[in-house]
Amino acid sequence: MKKNIFVWILLLSFFQLVQAQLSPAITAWLQNTSQDGSYYTKGNSTAITNNILANCQKVEYSTDFVYISTKGVPSYPTGPFMDRNPSNAEDQDAIFKFPLSPSENKGTPITTTGGNIGVFINGVALFDYRDGVSWNPATNALCGGPGNTPCPGGRGAIMDWNRDAIPAEMEGFDCSKGHPAMGNYHHHQNPSAFKLDKNVVSTICNLYDADGLYTIDSTKHSPLIGFAYDGFPIYGAYGYKAINGSGVITRMKSGYSLRNITKRTEYGDGTDVDDGPDISSTYFLGYFREDYSFNANAATDYLDEHNGRFCKTPEYPNGTYAYFCTVDENWNSAYPYAVGPTFYGVSERRTVNSVTETTQVYTSTNGTSKINVNDLGIAVHPNPSSDLIAVQVAGLNKETLQVELYDITGKLIQTSTINPGQTIGYFDVQTLYAGTYMVKISNNYTSNTQKVLIKR
Repeated sequence: MKKNIFVWILLLSFFQLVQAQLSPAITAWLQNTSQDGSYYTKGNSTAITNNILANCQKVEYSTDFVYISTKGVPSYPTGPFMDRNPSNAEDQDAIFKFPLSPSENKGTPITTTGGNIGVFINGVALFDYRDGVSWNPATNALCGGPGNTPCPGGRGAIMDWNRDAIPAEMEGFDCSKGHPAMGNYHHHQNPSAFKLDKNVVSTICNLYDADGLYTIDSTKHSPLIGFAYDGFPIYGAYGYKAINGSGVITRMKSGYSLRNITKRTEYGDGTDVDDGPDISSTYFLGYFREDYSFNANAATDYLDEHNGRFCKTPEYPNGTYAYFCTVDENWNSAYPYAVGPTFYGVSERRTVNSVTETTQVYTSTNGTSKINVNDLGIAVHPNPSSDLIAVQVAGLNKETLQVELYDITGKLIQTSTINPGQTIGYFDVQTLYAGTYMVKISNNYTSNTQKVLIKR
């Protein structure tokens, strides 16, 4: 009996050692097999369960590749989409394939394309800057996309002037800065909710409250939030200023800037192209991707033309090429947003119908590691409150957090949950008496209690 126990302990220790040595491309994904996603409909501020499993459902890997099975919906609510987009986030039932040893592309850079160019760790798709709408010089009008005539060459054709989705489709993004394309819910930009930016550029969160994959924390290196199709990691907005992983934390800055032009007759490098529309209130500077030009900057906190750099990160202490989701000083999205307009590495479309090679299944350790909730940067607001209390954690939440509201006598009043891939839980306190209450946030190991005042 003792021998069997000893063998079991050895096997467990070996398993834990092997797991600890696995690539972040295997271990970073948020796995879920029980929680469904939810969505808002116009006119209804209560989220409705969509009966689609949120986050990722399975992670398996071979010597060379990792495979991610996902429905493509996040744990935070999606919708509604106020630009007449008829779609909701639908089950994608997709398997994404990423190389475990990505390599630099030393030939002609591969241009990012419309549709998926990567996947966030919650299984939600990443799109590049474009929205499928371009300028047709033959008709002097927009082409492609809903309500426009098709572009010459059909869907996916690259024209001289291609519309930037972020400014053009602002009204169509939900609170989490995402929207669907024929049911494929995706982000073009940093997946942190509008309401969490320093300068809030959309009021959609006021009507349909939600959060994003993570909250920006300018004091810490941003979390690893996804992978591009070339296999290289994608981080949030902040990183070490020094590429060796030392020193201060700083905002990673895009090397692209708007050109000083009034007419669209050529590219920033002087290439002569078919004319686009003149700069105007309708076709303002920044409306098209080609309104930007890249200017290399030697400072280490400026990114290259692919929107990344080679550096050390918490997950890659030996260094890796990494993309960063760029924002400006107000945390508003900054072109080219995540990856692009070209990949750093060797990339090809990486969706597969099935896994055809021998693999091992990775079981996530999220929720079993002893995370101290006091390290999560918990904030309770507003305080005092009269109608709604929000409990928010900073950074990326990888486990289920229980949130409880008690009165001053210790009686449990309400419960809530912050699931992996969510950052905020809520209490409706409109019917509660004025007075002092306690909010308790806990996991299986630690807890944090904060006092909150309800006023009438």
